[in-house]
Amino acid sequence: ELDPDRETVVVCHHGVRSAQVAMYLARMGFEHVLNLSGGIDAWSEDADPSTPRY
Repeated sequence: ELDPDRETVVVCHHGVRSAQVAMYLARMGFEHVLNLSGGIDAWSEDADPSTPRY
């Protein structure tokens, strides 16, 4: 279960589907929702190269 009062970060491969989920959660009343822009692929390239790319 997700707690609408806690920060929630939504992640997918490239950030497109997670952006849609983040918008959905916001419409459902979640006020602290973030999408990982670029997804885990961008994260592994820009923030943490030790994260495997797939």
